[in-house]
Amino acid sequence: MTVTIIGIGLIGGSLALSLKEKGIAASIIGVDKSPAHIQKALDLKLIDRSDTLDQAVKVSDLIFLAVPVDAILEILPRVLDQVKDQVVVDLGSTKSKILEAVRDHPRRGRLVAAHPMAGTEYSGPEAALKDLFKDKTMVLCDVKKSDEDAFEMVENLVDSLQMRSVFMNATEHDVHTAYVSHISHITSFALALTVLEKEKEEGHIFELASGGFESTVRLAKSSPDMWVPVFRQNRENVLDVLEEHIRQLKNMQHLLEKEDYEAFYKLIQRSNRIRKILR
Repeated sequence: MTVTIIGIGLIGGSLALSLKEKGIAASIIGVDKSPAHIQKALDLKLIDRSDTLDQAVKVSDLIFLAVPVDAILEILPRVLDQVKDQVVVDLGSTKSKILEAVRDHPRRGRLVAAHPMAGTEYSGPEAALKDLFKDKTMVLCDVKKSDEDAFEMVENLVDSLQMRSVFMNATEHDVHTAYVSHISHITSFALALTVLEKEKEEGHIFELASGGFESTVRLAKSSPDMWVPVFRQNRENVLDVLEEHIRQLKNMQHLLEKEDYEAFYKLIQRSNRIRKILR
């Protein structure tokens, strides 16, 4: 099978590693707007060769879009314009706007909308990890609108990657990812800005930083090229969860100002219930 991966960053590069390791792809073509990324991907043997988007689509059996979601909005219709029997998979972190943009496309059935719930704070081809997807969740959206053979190919691929499949519609996906993923990143960005503002001498940050701080602020290293488009496309859901998050922070602030430590204790105790979900 010949596979094209558009966007050879963390997700695209990790996918390339997994497809090779599992023997799924005989040849992997890389497409990326950055010549440096292409060269790095070739040096790391993530891809076998590079090509233009149009030429790569023509000769491929399976095409992945692993670029920022605003770029998917632009590229996906162009890719669908050219496919015949090929299968196209978008790996975007948002779904509603993307799927709405191609809702009436005559080749919509060749598209399978997917979102691997996996990643790190790093970006670029050098961030690729061969086991990034193992034991993680792949969200598959609006699968009834995909052709049966296209869906079956992707479902088998998900199994081969040792991932769990979860099925949602695009609206559900965007709501739930706002709560479990997008808010985590925006909170981490805010915490990093808070510490940088309060701690002008950065040396003290590194001297005092513990595992707790590092794990909480880790996501603040994530690329704005990826996350600003996510926040733009999922703006309403992110604003909704952000409003609730701010309400919770203000409540904690109010209890500290009142020195109501009993109520504060109960709040933390209630938050501990998350253990039942995240074990």
